[in-house]
Amino acid sequence: MKKKRIAIALGHDALGTTLPEQKEATKRAAHAIADLVADDCRVVVTHSNGPQVGMIHTAMSELHRLYPEYTATPMSVCSAMSQGYIGYDLQNAIRSELISRGIFRTVSTILTQVTVDPYDDAFYHPSKVIGRILSEEEAEEEENKGNHVVKTEDGYRRIVAAPAPIEIIELDAVNALMDANQIVIAAGGGGIPVLTQGTNLKGASAVIEKDLIAGLLADGVRADQLIILTDVECVYKNFGKEKQEPIHRMSCAMAKDYISQGQFGRGNMQPKIETAVSFIGDSDTRSVLITRLDRIRAALQAQTGTVIEK
Repeated sequence: MKKKRIAIALGHDALGTTLPEQKEATKRAAHAIADLVADDCRVVVTHSNGPQVGMIHTAMSELHRLYPEYTATPMSVCSAMSQGYIGYDLQNAIRSELISRGIFRTVSTILTQVTVDPYDDAFYHPSKVIGRILSEEEAEEEENKGNHVVKTEDGYRRIVAAPAPIEIIELDAVNALMDANQIVIAAGGGGIPVLTQGTNLKGASAVIEKDLIAGLLADGVRADQLIILTDVECVYKNFGKEKQEPIHRMSCAMAKDYISQGQFGRGNMQPKIETAVSFIGDSDTRSVLITRLDRIRAALQAQTGTVIEK
């Protein structure tokens, strides 16, 4: 019998912000993931890295400021660092949770690169704020190096592009490990954005939207279901308004209609819904579940959450 393949996308609240918070948060995430493994599912996990990559970038920039002989760290390297350190905590938490249940399964983190288009419009309109607050002099220095900055209330901050992902370079490795019944952590933080230059891959000064990579990864591993864990229990109509109404089941046609009505926040829920519609496509069997980490078991039992199907 074919084992169900599930892709899980962990949001910010599933990872915490500080080192101690992340340790505790990954334990909670591991419990939910272990439930799926116990149900004999094959699982791949991707995750956010917003606070973590910002912390790394800030730390490495400060090191370069204090010790100029240390070369400034490119954004792609900061993304790689965040994949490693989040994956380290997450894979150990999952391993520990599984062993406590008498389940012996290897958990692997794949350092994952994702190609982007150098001519993506996002490179001409960078929008993602990263790193520490800069003085006017430091901001000018960044611009002289070809980087983009934006003025904030406290000073200046660097901004980078958020291009669309094209291809997950290590996808074959992810599938091979899943086929071997391992739990895989991949494309963390959206993946390391790279540009193809002949036989070489060059890191791009960019970040990739986490919802987009979740859909691409889920499609690439032939997942039956994509589970998007966010900070709300389910999707709502009229969110935050007097007539707020939960949506527990939604077809792709309904989702498109709600998007056209402007029902979902463009920077929050809408990208998740668009990812769901794209992942499901014309499939009669694929589905997407959107819920909160601590409600995943109830959502899988159709007691809460939002399920999207064709």
